[in-house]
Amino acid sequence: MYIRKATREDIPEIIRIRKLQLIDEGLSPDIEIDADCHRYFHDMFNQERIIELFVEDDDRVIATAAIILYDFPPSFSNQTGRKGYVTNMYTDPDYRRQGIATKLLEMLDEEAKERGIERLWLGASKWGRSVYEKSGYIATNEWLDKKL
Repeated sequence: MYIRKATREDIPEIIRIRKLQLIDEGLSPDIEIDADCHRYFHDMFNQERIIELFVEDDDRVIATAAIILYDFPPSFSNQTGRKGYVTNMYTDPDYRRQGIATKLLEMLDEEAKERGIERLWLGASKWGRSVYEKSGYIATNEWLDKKL
């Protein structure tokens, strides 16, 4: 297995895996999201606001994880205001329970530290929650959500 950073040229593969992840989480693929995903990831790469890691085995991507970088106003709990949102966490079912997701989270932590990110956050599926908690994430009720 080989781990590498994804690039702008990998956007079609990022989209393919993102859709697998969403379906795996129980969401129904009842709308076409390719164009919106392509625009989003293209913008993130152009703005250098994404760190996406790929795990490859036999020239096939079998796992991925990413951080989307955000700047919030500085606060007492986050002096710089820089935060990273962990997303696109997915491992092919044939490769699960081998520590791959844990390794990717460790690598994302290091990438975040190198970029001066002081806080990471994520939305956890019921299947991923234990992996995140073992990696030091703490469940909070900090966020409220509103659909417009």
